[in-house]
Order: sequence, then structure tokens, then C-alpha cells
Amino acid sequence: MPNLPDSVALRVPAISLALQNLSRQRARALLAALGIMIGVFAVVTLGTLGTALQVAATDELGGLGNQVIVSPAAGSSDQLNSRDLQSIERAAAGRGSVIPLESTGATVRATGGQTFAQVYGTTDPKALFGSAPGVPSYHRQGALVGPDVASALDLRVGSQITVESNTYRVVAVLPDQSSITPLQPDSAVVLPPDEFVVSGYSQVVVQADSGPDATAIAEKIRETLNTRQDRVSVFSLTDVLTQIEEFFGLLNGFLLAIAGVSLVVAGVSIFNVMLMTISERRGEIGVLRAVGIHRDEVLWTLLFESTLLGAGGGGLGAVLGVATVVGIALSTELPLDAVLVPTNALIVLGGFVFGALVALVGGLYPAYRAAWEPPVESLRG
Repeated sequence: MPNLPDSVALRVPAISLALQNLSRQRARALLAALGIMIGVFAVVTLGTLGTALQVAATDELGGLGNQVIVSPAAGSSDQLNSRDLQSIERAAAGRGSVIPLESTGATVRATGGQTFAQVYGTTDPKALFGSAPGVPSYHRQGALVGPDVASALDLRVGSQITVESNTYRVVAVLPDQSSITPLQPDSAVVLPPDEFVVSGYSQVVVQADSGPDATAIAEKIRETLNTRQDRVSVFSLTDVLTQIEEFFGLLNGFLLAIAGVSLVVAGVSIFNVMLMTISERRGEIGVLRAVGIHRDEVLWTLLFESTLLGAGGGGLGAVLGVATVVGIALSTELPLDAVLVPTNALIVLGGFVFGALVALVGGLYPAYRAAWEPPVESLRG
């Protein structure tokens, strides 16, 4: 069997000696490790919980970042014309679908009473409001009503409603909308565009294939239609999503900073413990140096003591932190999938490594001081 390198041969006895030294001072070692454990626990818990909240919020927003709303700019025409629609369609070609809309507010009456609803005019309700039994692929007659309107007026398929002075038969009830959208489908009535007396479109909704596509479409529309003057207002919901993600990023950084302070305090505790321990063991260290133990062995032994405190406390803190966040997810509506993401694994690993490094740095100066002190000075105590 080949011989181990000299550096390895020196370090293995150092670990054994470090464990023996820590076992002789269990109370003090446990208190030092407890400080590291609390610091790592705080880092892991706050960091993973912040990331989980960010992931859950992003997932909850769903397709929010995939919509671009184009409407007439302030001071311009009240409607978008066919030319505007063609320009928008060219900007969105291959990146998403374009749905022109008529929109107005109106009072809706039925035998069950009356309510105020947002009235939309479109031939493609599925693209905006989703599929449900009876929702036509091409809307040409009758009315689609949102679930809130149907509940308020006790409507079902075949019921009749009156919008302003016109009567329509309900052909379908729109599905409940779980995703966030600037439209109001739950309290909406959708009619064929021909039922609106105005020409043009109140707004155009672009349902992009992805968030980056939505950003590209919004920029292209602005370049095309607002070259000479601001003719249209382009609202890309990716901007909202980006701001939300930035907010959660700042919140997560703030939480990690607070947890990091507690970990640094734990490192100071390790520094204090190692300094006191070495002060009490000066005579012992002097004897070791006097009988021929090299200063490198003394240095490695003391460094391993502080590192073992950090690794032990950090490992326990990381495990408790993960268990706490998983418990929160299981007992609340926070999705477990939002917790079990690769970013959180990096936070847990980073918290553990940071804890061990803090302990190592905390013991570095006391160990260096003890190892390089002349044996005669150490024996004097």
C-alpha cells in the first residue's frame, strides 16, 4: 500500500486530536456549535422560504407575462382602425395570436334581476377566456356570460338577457379564471363584434407564446405605430412580472442579509471560544511544542476544532431549516414544488459552507497565535 503524502499524514492525527479536545470541553463546544446552528438555520429558512414565495408567485401569475394590451393613446383617436390591427398582426407574426376587442360597460337585465357588466365584442372568445362546454370557436350569435354574471342573475344556457335594449340568448357560461388578467371575464358578457355600432376596436390583446415573445412584440409595436407620434398605448404585462420578481429578489436578499448577521455573530462566538480555549491550554500547547510537535500540527489541530464546530452546527442548522420550510409548505397553501427547486438546494449548500467558513475564520487567528507562539512563552502560561 503506498505511503500517504506527508501533508495528509499530518492532518489525520490532527482531526483525531481535535475531536478529543472538543470532547473534553463539551459544554463550551456545544454552545459554540449552537450559535453556528442558529445562524445557518436562519439563512436556510429565510433564504429558501423567500425563494419558494418568489417561485410560487411567478407560477400563480401564470400567463400574466404573456399578454400585451394595445389601446389608443391619450389624445389620439378613441378607436384602433384596421391599419393599426394589421401592423399589430405583423409585429406578432409567429410569436402569438392577436385578438381585437370591442369593450364597453353596460347594465345587463334578466328575470333574476339586473347587474352591471363589462361587455366585450370578439369572434374568438376561447383565446382570451378559455374553453368551456358550449364556448364557440367562432362567436357569431348569442351571448357568453361570466360566472359572476350568471350567478347574480341566475342564468344558464338558454336563458335570455337584455343588454341595453337588445335581447340575447345565453349560449355558454365562461369558465372561472384562476390566472390574473387585465380583462374582467368573471363579470363579463361577450357578444359578437357586429353588435357594436362603432367602427374600429377599443383595444387589441396579443396573447404571446412566451414572456420574451411578449417583450419583443411590445417593442415592435411601439417602433411601428409610435414612430412619429404616440398613437397607441402598449402595456406589456412582462413589465409587471419583472417588477414583481425584482421585489421578491430584493426581499430575499434582505432576509438573507438579516440571517447573515446572526451567522457573523456566531462566528464571533467561535472566535471568543477558541481564544479562551487556547488561553487556557497555553501550557499544554507549550509542552507539545517542547517535545517536538511541529507548529503546523498545532495549527491544523486548532483549525480542525473550529471547523468541526462549524460543520456540525451548520449541518444541523441546514437540516432543521429544510425541515421547517417543508413543514410550512405542507401546512399552508405554499406549493411543495416551489420549495424543492435547484436554487433552494444551492441556498442550503451555501448556508452550510458559509457556516463552516465563518467558524474556520473565527478560529484562524487564535490558532495562528497559539501555533507561532514560542514554546518558552507558552510554558510560562
